[in-house]
Amino acid sequence: MKKVKWGVLSTAGIAQKQLLPAFMRADNAVVTAIATGSDIEKAKQIANKFEIEHVYDSYEKLLDDPTVDAVYIPLPNHLHKQWVVKAAKKGKHILCEKPAATKREEVLEMQAACEENNVLFMEAFMYYFHPQHARVKEIIDSGEIGEVTFMQAGFSFYMPVERRGNNIRMSQEKGGGSIYDIGSYAIHTIRNILRAEPESVHVHAVMDPEYGIDTDAVGYLNFPNGIRASFDSSFNLAMRHEYKVYGTKGSITVPRAFRPDNYGGEGLIQIEKGDVTTTEIVRGDQYCLQVEHLSQAILDGEKTVHHTFENTLNNMAVIDACYASIASNRGKSISGFYEKMGKILPYLKFL
Repeated sequence: MKKVKWGVLSTAGIAQKQLLPAFMRADNAVVTAIATGSDIEKAKQIANKFEIEHVYDSYEKLLDDPTVDAVYIPLPNHLHKQWVVKAAKKGKHILCEKPAATKREEVLEMQAACEENNVLFMEAFMYYFHPQHARVKEIIDSGEIGEVTFMQAGFSFYMPVERRGNNIRMSQEKGGGSIYDIGSYAIHTIRNILRAEPESVHVHAVMDPEYGIDTDAVGYLNFPNGIRASFDSSFNLAMRHEYKVYGTKGSITVPRAFRPDNYGGEGLIQIEKGDVTTTEIVRGDQYCLQVEHLSQAILDGEKTVHHTFENTLNNMAVIDACYASIASNRGKSISGFYEKMGKILPYLKFL
């Protein structure tokens, strides 16, 4: 099988722990180059471990490599736009870590660069490719839990205080904060599972006085179809990543929503109806599925991917509204954030 040749910009932990192993499991992709902006010896060690042929001491040199078809960008959030635009101008297809940027206007610039240079772009919401979520939507569509009226989603983990000083998640300048880092998943999955865009959001946050970022946040969303939802994110709670969909006849709980890879790829779906609870096990290799999807789209010459720019833009609109709500301590209509692109997109076609 023909394989897409990938390059990786940086030696970030997420690349070493998750994506590089996923690339090795993929049938249609291979990493042939890695670049670092600081530690060439570390990059060489990673290249040796993952059988990567070329090592570059700058991101620009990797982008200049004519044999590289696509790049994975796991850089800090505030650098995404800069390197997505540069990669697009070099004709490289792009898988960019989430969140794609720190504001919606940046995503619009990224979209313009990718479309102008005819390259594919996909935001790396890997959870989106695990089959448990498609199964949840099947259950909802079957009417088994009745009419959906409410949804909750949350993502948290405990970050030790002594380790916070050197963590980019705590840097306001680098796009840190719990909503950007993990709340973005909760917001995304609410939109994904409900297949609708919220009209307004009201968010309360705990702001760290030293670092100026939100360590904890709780948000309430209203949808035009009358459904309501809430999300929460935190750096101060034990690991938790789940969502629950409430209907008029029952509910669905997904307790391994975003990191089923921590359980060997095994997702769980719990359906509650009265006193009866049934559990389904759904397995999937979400990181590998993500890589294979984008790689196949590149090989097939597709013009778009399942996780579209439209999806990324609308998720960023909600995140922008969340931070505006925190700043004003008031609820915020999201329509204005959508309208910055010139139109409102109330419903999306999700995978």
